[in-house]
Amino acid sequence: METDTSPSRIAPAPKVGMVSLGCPKALVDSERILTRLRADGYAMSPDYEGADVVLVNTCGFLDSAKEESLEAIGEAIAENGRVIVTGCMGNEAELIRARFPDVLAVTGAHQYEQVVEAVHEAAPAERGPFVDLIPQPSALKQRSDSAEDYVKLTPRHYSYLKISEGCNHSCAFCIIPDLRGKLASRRIDAVLREAEKLVAAGTKELLVISQDTSAYGVDVRHEERTWKDHPVRTHMTDLARELGQLRTPEGQTPWTRLHYVYPYPHVDAVIPLMAEGLLTPYLDIPFQHASPSVLRAMKRPANEAKVLERLRSWRAICPDIAIRSSFVVGFPGETEDDFRYLLDWLEEAQLDRVGGFRFEPVEGAQANALPDPVPEAVKEERYARLMEVTERISAAKLAAKVGRTIPVIIDEVGEPDEDGDIGATARSQADAPEIDGSVFLRNVPATLRQGDFAMATIEEADAHDLFGFIA
Repeated sequence: METDTSPSRIAPAPKVGMVSLGCPKALVDSERILTRLRADGYAMSPDYEGADVVLVNTCGFLDSAKEESLEAIGEAIAENGRVIVTGCMGNEAELIRARFPDVLAVTGAHQYEQVVEAVHEAAPAERGPFVDLIPQPSALKQRSDSAEDYVKLTPRHYSYLKISEGCNHSCAFCIIPDLRGKLASRRIDAVLREAEKLVAAGTKELLVISQDTSAYGVDVRHEERTWKDHPVRTHMTDLARELGQLRTPEGQTPWTRLHYVYPYPHVDAVIPLMAEGLLTPYLDIPFQHASPSVLRAMKRPANEAKVLERLRSWRAICPDIAIRSSFVVGFPGETEDDFRYLLDWLEEAQLDRVGGFRFEPVEGAQANALPDPVPEAVKEERYARLMEVTERISAAKLAAKVGRTIPVIIDEVGEPDEDGDIGATARSQADAPEIDGSVFLRNVPATLRQGDFAMATIEEADAHDLFGFIA
């Protein structure tokens, strides 16, 4: 009998498609899931047609977000048919299955292991020594493995750094603790290791995210860990100081941007780090309102006067600091006087970037039971007035930058036009990706690349963006 010496045929890797909805924290979850699947031998599909299974990472924060998630699930089923649902709507599995009985599996937020197991069942990857070249971990790890092998859904030059899950607040309009649980902080040495590897692999900007960045470590009593032969506390200030010591392979200080920062007293300690250039001079603070009565109804701290004092002191220490926030209009019981109070407060606060939202009841939120709902027409009118005020403030602040030369990071470089001129889209230190403005540059050098730092001279400004050239 002849021995068959023909080579064994290895089946092509199953392909996974991903639809990721919601906030940056959900985006990080999507990255972790895809990273593990790639390590397990899966390939990624950019479209429905080429995917053996499609993952839909849902958002369940607002009813409108839930509807968007349900529409995405329906589209994935119509276009592909083999769909696994995960994310914040995972706790409403009965609703999802009632509407889409053909869904293969439903898992909750940050249930990485269950998602991976569901994919293994739906589209098994070939196992064996010819494909499993890397030993499989016994449990899904945090993002502390090789950053070079990490699947990113953001451009190479910036990365989200999630430091915790969940939240200990009980805000009347929010159901995040129900969706994601109480605060659960990651080990600070694991976070720093992840940040170090991301920067070594090409990340020029770290965006620190959580549900409450200021509360980092409260759940573990700010336990100490050893990092680089010295102790560090699981605390926002220690984390900020250590992130400020990171350097890119070129010796540059990466930008480190703090998001979801509640204005606890210890936030004051990070402002000097911004003045020294170790942290990006930017704070994303979810104020939500300014009227004391509305803040009480929201079950949020009502110390708006003290916040104004602190804003002044922060700007005295670090004049270039940019403050971003978001505000809700039309919360139940909000009067015209409450709303005017908010507008007056904004005139004094002079925030750099502001997002506005009309109050929307969320199933399960305490606010739904509050009396005196605000009519939709009034919400719309107040929203328009809020945007008018904040755009005027933004336009004035950006106009003040005309004639200055400021640091920027390059997001995209265009192709030469008919005259050979090349344009580029960048961001200043006051601009977080996706949510803030841009700096549009003309006639940039042909050597400029995505992720480069540069100095830009500002020529013009509008209410949202800046325009200029490389200095």
